[in-house]
Amino acid sequence: MLEKREFYINGRWVSPAKANDFEVINPSNEEPCAVISLGGKADTDAAVAAAKSAFGDWSFSPKEERIALVERIFEIYEARSDNMAEAISLEMGAPIELARTQQAPSGTWHIKNFLRAVKGFEFDRMLGEHAPNDRILYQPIGVCGLITPWNWPMNQVTLKVIPALLTGCTMVLKPSEIAPLSSLLFAEIVHDAGAPAGVFNLVNGDGAGVGTQLSGHPDVEMISFTGSARAGVAVSKKAADTLKRVHLELGGKGANIIFPDADEKAVKRGTLHCFNNTGQSCNAPTRMLVQRDIYKNAVETAVSVADATRVGPADKEGRHIGPVVSQAQFDKIQDLIQKGIDEGARLVAGGLGRPEGFNRGYFVRPTVFADVSNDMTIAREEIFGPVLSIIPFNTEDEAVNIANDTPYGLTNYVQSTDGVRRNRIARRLRSGMVEMNGQSRGAGSPFGGMKASGNGREGGVWGLEDFMEVKSVSGWADEPFA
Repeated sequence: MLEKREFYINGRWVSPAKANDFEVINPSNEEPCAVISLGGKADTDAAVAAAKSAFGDWSFSPKEERIALVERIFEIYEARSDNMAEAISLEMGAPIELARTQQAPSGTWHIKNFLRAVKGFEFDRMLGEHAPNDRILYQPIGVCGLITPWNWPMNQVTLKVIPALLTGCTMVLKPSEIAPLSSLLFAEIVHDAGAPAGVFNLVNGDGAGVGTQLSGHPDVEMISFTGSARAGVAVSKKAADTLKRVHLELGGKGANIIFPDADEKAVKRGTLHCFNNTGQSCNAPTRMLVQRDIYKNAVETAVSVADATRVGPADKEGRHIGPVVSQAQFDKIQDLIQKGIDEGARLVAGGLGRPEGFNRGYFVRPTVFADVSNDMTIAREEIFGPVLSIIPFNTEDEAVNIANDTPYGLTNYVQSTDGVRRNRIARRLRSGMVEMNGQSRGAGSPFGGMKASGNGREGGVWGLEDFMEVKSVSGWADEPFA
């Protein structure tokens, strides 16, 4: 079993102020695979103090110096990508092929996109021709608390750490205690890249401990949090007393609207997307809205995809879905499947219990419900498992109304060959993102939502701006004073 009890504070690996062991569980076999320490207030205070001390120099470091650091991080990350994939697979159950092809590469993807964005970013700008001696200065907000989830560990870590570094912020990262191994490896990468002491710090802990301490800490200027809406509310309330900025990337209940003129792979593509990462994605298209003309065939296609979806342990090679991350997550999914049955949805694939052949591990059967109404629990709550709800609709207006009738507003999807209709619907959908006809959004596009899906945007120039204050200055001299 791996022993990873130390934290990374002020450029060094240090022992916790007080021992508090926590076992990391391999979700494929329910056995401990590592032991970490959960930090306490003394550890949080030490990390914040280190970040505060380092902020003065780092915040005024040349842009080129910050870019050079991130470029070194990129190079070392790429060289250790296999190690990163293995860590992610072990800690949260992503099948090793998925970890190699999607999970670990999400880190290099974001690092590369942020480097592209920052090289063209003007930190000092003229207000306009009408005010030639006014300047708008984009400056780092200060010490940032970064709280990241277990489902896409490096996706979220790089979406927070990299723009914070590039804008001149210093930080304390608290990764999920359920899946901390990849973040500990990332801390090694940042150290090896030569980050100045105190600029980047990592303290493991749970939400009630280190998470709450960071959220309420008077020397933390910003909290960037990714997780559940419930936890996002708690973070916001704790942060309110110190009036710090709070960025929230929360859950989703994406609608995938499929019209009869959609391409023939639309239903299969949407079902596979729902099941990807064992359904543990906030932007998963978990509500499939299908026009009645093609509803019966769509249900049959979704069932065939679910029945053909293989389930297997994370360390097994091949294309399959793995376990969900924990016993608590498994139990939650089982309860919601039962609610779907109890509330009258038609179970057409999968269902309760583990797949055949599994008596250990947090494995869930790929599940499809048909004849779902949008007031059912499975259509309202984020399940975070491989469970698809299919809802029929008659008209475009009805589809839009169903899609928008949710507390969430992260990602919606539209499938139609009618471009005018697609554009019209995209404008009407109340979500931060819309993807159409299976086309992913471009590199550097903003990621984030509205309503209960949070606030702020991650990625590209929007991700940089989220970590900065805007300062307005008059009487700016053409040349700097000596």
